[in-house]
Amino acid sequence: MLNISGLKEGIVLDHIQAGKSLDIYYNLGLDKLECEVAIIKNARSSKMGRKDIIKIEGALDQLDLKVLGYIDHNITVNIIKDNKIVEKKALKLPKKITNVIQCKNPRCITSIEQELPHVFYLSDEGTETYRCLYCEEKYGK
Repeated sequence: MLNISGLKEGIVLDHIQAGKSLDIYYNLGLDKLECEVAIIKNARSSKMGRKDIIKIEGALDQLDLKVLGYIDHNITVNIIKDNKIVEKKALKLPKKITNVIQCKNPRCITSIEQELPHVFYLSDEGTETYRCLYCEEKYGK
C-alpha cells in the first residue's frame, strides 16, 4: 500500500477520472507554483473503480476552480486546515471560461488577433457545449 503523508494546509482534489490528473496539473498551472504537489494515479476507488488524486500544499487562493469545473465538474475539492478537512466544495460547469480552450475557427478574430483572450460561454449545459464569444463556434467535450 502506497502511503502519501497528509497535508497540514492545502487542497486535495479527489474523484478525478483515472488518467486525467496530468491534464489538470497543467491546466491549473500547478507546474508554475512553488508549492508541493503529489499526484496519485489509478488509486482504488469503491465509487469509481480507479481514480486519480492531487494533493496541493498551501496554494489555497491560487487555484481557478472554474477551470477545474470545466475539466470535470464531478471532482471533489477538499480544503484542508490543521490536518483536517474543513470544507468540501462541489464544482459545477462554469458559465464562462477564458483561455482554457481555443477557438478552432480560422475566421475567428482570435486567429488574427493573437493577444485576444479565448472566451467561451456555456450554451448547453445538458451536452456540456461551449461557444466562442466572438464567432459562436461550437466546442463540445
